[in-house]
Amino acid sequence: MSHAELSADARQALLAQTIELPSWAFGNSGTRFKVFAQEGVPRDPFEKIADAAQVNRYTATAPRVSLHIPWDLTDDYAALSAHAKDLGVEIGAINSNLFQDDDYMLGSLTHPDPVVRKKAVDHHLQCVDVMRATGSTDLKLWLPDGLNYPGQDNLRARQDRLADGLAEIYAALDPEHRLVIEYKFFEPAFYSMDIPDWGTALLHCLALGPQAVVVLDTGHHAPGTNIEFIVAQLLRQGRLGAFDFNSRFYADDDLMVGAADPFQLFRIMHEIVQAGALAPDSGVSFMLDQCHNIEPKIPAQIRSVMNVQEATAKALLVDTVALDAAQRSGDVLGANGALMDAYNTDVRPLLAGLREEQGLHPDPLAAYAASGYAEKIVAERVGGAQAGWGA
Repeated sequence: MSHAELSADARQALLAQTIELPSWAFGNSGTRFKVFAQEGVPRDPFEKIADAAQVNRYTATAPRVSLHIPWDLTDDYAALSAHAKDLGVEIGAINSNLFQDDDYMLGSLTHPDPVVRKKAVDHHLQCVDVMRATGSTDLKLWLPDGLNYPGQDNLRARQDRLADGLAEIYAALDPEHRLVIEYKFFEPAFYSMDIPDWGTALLHCLALGPQAVVVLDTGHHAPGTNIEFIVAQLLRQGRLGAFDFNSRFYADDDLMVGAADPFQLFRIMHEIVQAGALAPDSGVSFMLDQCHNIEPKIPAQIRSVMNVQEATAKALLVDTVALDAAQRSGDVLGANGALMDAYNTDVRPLLAGLREEQGLHPDPLAAYAASGYAEKIVAERVGGAQAGWGA
């Protein structure tokens, strides 16, 4: 596929695409069984930002870094923001943490005890303060609350408590802020999650107001779920605020994006392109939540960014005229063929050429490997406490 076969608008869309990185992906991470330590991982938020900046340096597509509170607490957020700016990136979404405090064993925002619920709300008010200090506009809330056994608590009462808590958090937002609500169909609870699906998340957003939107984590669905259908529905409502891209084979595996089902990633990006939601001003933020325990941190993030770029390029190559004509005429094979032709196109040479036009190395992974940065941080980051999940 030559450059000439990609329209000028599509080329510009690829050049303008941005992908937000998670700070926690650069620390030690893992499963519920084991977090494996690696040499050279960051020891504080400043070193996490430095590592994230390497991804942007070689892809020119990852200019924002999400923070996680309390993992990324620091005494001087102005200094952290300036540090990010000096490295060519900026602070993105602020993520709250409701899953690692002993008080939250039976829930946080949905806990039967109002004292615990207040603690959970206050944590989000702390996150809003971090947003103000860093210039972030998104507060991302994943609710791990749920039940393991029927009868453990009142399902409806928990939704009422949740609505009240979300309303308190929403009221604390500044006009430019968004509350980005994440759902997950199971885990850590197994009988019932309090925000198990996109419909529940959307209902709460609609009740809160226009600054509340849904984030779709691609690993937070039951096997076989048609995720692009959810994308289409949330786009129709104007409530798709963000993605957390990753891959999974069974549950919330948090593997490299596109590793398990690159065709699904393409189908998702096709819906995004069709809806015009790829534009930076669309209100849809493309984030990664890929942070597993065996791959090298920085190269894995580079690979995930590249895989999103490849899926996007393929989605932009869909012959929409032929697709529309086939759909209108009931040509089932023709319509499917229009999608498959784009998906089966090798877009790697096209993207390599675009990178060269930007003054980048055509192969970001090779460029990073040759930079010596990996060896440098292993040699320099000796001593101190490595950053991690704290689990």
